[in-house]
Amino acid sequence: MKPMHPAGRMWRLYKMGGITPALTSMFDPQSAQQMAFIRQMMKEQRKEALHDIPLQDMEAVVFDLETTGFAPYNGDEIISFGGVATVGGEMAPESTFYSLVNPKRDIPPHISELTGITNGQAGGAPELMDVLQRFLSFVQQKALIAHGAAHDKGFLNAALWKTSRVSLNHRVLDTMMIAKWLLPRRRHYDLDTLLHEFGIPVTQRHHALEDALMTARLWTELMAEIKARHIDTLGDLYEQLSRHH
Repeated sequence: MKPMHPAGRMWRLYKMGGITPALTSMFDPQSAQQMAFIRQMMKEQRKEALHDIPLQDMEAVVFDLETTGFAPYNGDEIISFGGVATVGGEMAPESTFYSLVNPKRDIPPHISELTGITNGQAGGAPELMDVLQRFLSFVQQKALIAHGAAHDKGFLNAALWKTSRVSLNHRVLDTMMIAKWLLPRRRHYDLDTLLHEFGIPVTQRHHALEDALMTARLWTELMAEIKARHIDTLGDLYEQLSRHH
């Protein structure tokens, strides 16, 4: 019997079982298993209704990505993930995630200088699919928090689409946006300025885990301000942010 062309096999699997078995048929068993995990996690996340969760009980992962540039859909790649778990604004510093990623391209010299990540280090790092699967295992169904979240969310979405043809379904909070609401009329809301404003020591900037840890300390400070305004649930917080966006 003549072997079926890969595209024909993919179409047959799609008709029989949907997009997941069709896509996974194109990859090796480990990658297929990782893709299935990622797709299932995004499917489960759509069921999560976090709006009514009290902020004092909300589990979140404050995260940061280092990347080769600013264009996730035009060739730039993630080179490191960093994350720290929090509950109700309090850090769990023993619960952290960090990994370099092999971007499968050269890191521009100015990015290596900024981050300290060399082409040699990145070249020996795990591939994106592997790190993404481990990062999502760390995150589970928790909300995500980042400073200037559009950049990190854009790269995370691009990575999910590239590896698994899904989009991010997690709730994402932006500490920059929250600071703009809580501290109006400031000139600057970059991370360095806000760390200084709240007296948070700067450890190592442009290192994904260190930036995530400093942002988590900032989140703790912002949560104290949020609670003082009697904002009790995630839904209440989103409502306030939407009014001041």
